[in-house]
Amino acid sequence: MIRVLLADDEAMVRAGVRAILASGGESEVVAEAGDGREAVELARAHRPHVALLDIRMPRLDGLTAAEEIVRTVPGTAVAMLTTFSEQAYVARALAAGATGFLLKSGDPYELMAGVRAVAEGAAFLSPKVARYVIEDLGRGGGRLAREEHARARVAGLSPREREVLGLVGAGLSNPEIAARLHLVEGTVKAYVSAVLDRLGVRNRVQAAIVAHEAGLVPG
Repeated sequence: MIRVLLADDEAMVRAGVRAILASGGESEVVAEAGDGREAVELARAHRPHVALLDIRMPRLDGLTAAEEIVRTVPGTAVAMLTTFSEQAYVARALAAGATGFLLKSGDPYELMAGVRAVAEGAAFLSPKVARYVIEDLGRGGGRLAREEHARARVAGLSPREREVLGLVGAGLSNPEIAARLHLVEGTVKAYVSAVLDRLGVRNRVQAAIVAHEAGLVPG
């Protein structure tokens, strides 16, 4: 069962999300917060698998709360749940260490799939958010320079590390990568940690962007 911390300043929203997750039968909300500061405190107390955070909350906004949780509760993955899909929020959320970005207006199955993916160590972006990210990556004349830079960054990786990075870029979780490469999950986790460290990125989303720019993602 995936243990979820839910933070939103609107009780009705929390009730709706809680009901959706409960209907899936694989997640349970173990704590609820009405503001960002409370979310950080409850994350430290309950150590949930996933912290699902609204962006605009009193006392401490969701983006700052995400940074705090990523920094102080390393076993908890963070996903943002919001009505705001502007690129500025997406960029800040990813920079804060969030590995999921879900829209409240999305399909309930999308919410459940997102929580599951983030809990398994994968990244999950709402289709609308993913479109923003892809459009941003392809905008302007710097695309070729970014691709060349990304290829240079991955050149120092071993063949196996590049293979793992490509599968991270394809959105696979550690168990899925382990099955694909016929490795034990612990070995995959070690490879992923090594890749993040050698690329100098904070999370799987940033690593996935490098993988796409370097052309490592399998078709």
